[in-house]
Amino acid sequence: MVRRIRIHLPGGFYHVTIRGNHQQDIFREDTDRDLLNAIVARSLERHAAQLHAYCWMSNHLHLLVRVSAAPLGHVMRDIASNYARAFQIRVPTTGHLFERRYHATLIDVDAYLLEVLRYIHLNPVAASMVRYVSDYRWSSHHAYAGSRHASWLTTDFALAMFGPTRARAHAAYCRFVDAASVSTFDESLLGNAAVLGTEQFVASITAPPTGRRSKESLADLAAEACVKFGIAPSLLASAARTPQIIEARAWITRRALERGIANLSAVARFLGRDRATLRHAMRQYGVA
Repeated sequence: MVRRIRIHLPGGFYHVTIRGNHQQDIFREDTDRDLLNAIVARSLERHAAQLHAYCWMSNHLHLLVRVSAAPLGHVMRDIASNYARAFQIRVPTTGHLFERRYHATLIDVDAYLLEVLRYIHLNPVAASMVRYVSDYRWSSHHAYAGSRHASWLTTDFALAMFGPTRARAHAAYCRFVDAASVSTFDESLLGNAAVLGTEQFVASITAPPTGRRSKESLADLAAEACVKFGIAPSLLASAARTPQIIEARAWITRRALERGIANLSAVARFLGRDRATLRHAMRQYGVA
C-alpha cells in the first residue's frame, strides 16, 4: 500500500488518530490517561503546538492539533514514544504499543473545524460506550461546555465561532452537540484524503508552485521576527495583543507578501488571525 503524503502547513489544523497495535487497549487504568495528559502538555510546549480537541478512547486517540514551525510528526512521535515507554515500565509488555504510523488529515478551518470538533467528542457515543457525550470523562467536551479547564488545551479559537462571550459560546456549543445523538459528519472524509476542505482550499494546499517563489517559509519569517522583536515564538499565534506582538505579526505579513512566501489567507491561518486584522496591523505600523 502506498503511504499518504504528509503535508506540513505551519499554522495548520490536523485531525489525528493513532491506534494501539493490533487494536489493543492503550490504557489499563485511569491514571494512565492522567499520564498521557501530562506527556501531551509537555510535547505541545516543546514544539509550540496547540491542542484544540481530544478524545482518549480505549484503544485509540483522537486529537485536533494546530502546528507551528515543527511538523506534526515531531509532536506525534514525541507523544507516542514517551507514553509507550512510560506505559511499558508500569505494565511490562513486549512489542509496539502503537501502530507504526498515525493517521492525519489537514482540515479547512472555515469549512470543517466545528464538524470535526463534534465528531471527536461524539466518538464515545457512536461506540456505545456512553449514552450522552457528557458522560465520558476523557475528552475536551467538558472544557467546551464550560465545566472543566485544562491549561494545555486551547478552546478560545473554536469557541469564538459559537458566540461573542464565553457564556454564550458554551451554550451554543452544547446545543450544537446535542443536535445529534451521534455525529452526522461523514467519517470517511477523514480517511480518504490528506486534506479535507473546499475545492479552493485543497487546490491552494496541493497545487504545485508556479513562477518564481521564495525558498523561505512562514516558519522562517516567524523565527526572524521573534529575533527582531524579542518575543517568544508561541506568542505569535496566541491571544496576546501587545503592540510589540501586533507589530511582529504585521512585519511577518508584509514580508510574506513581498517575498512571495504566502498569500494573506495563508498568513492569517499561520498566525491565527483574520485577514482584516492583519491588514489593519500593517496600516497601523506603517508597513501596508
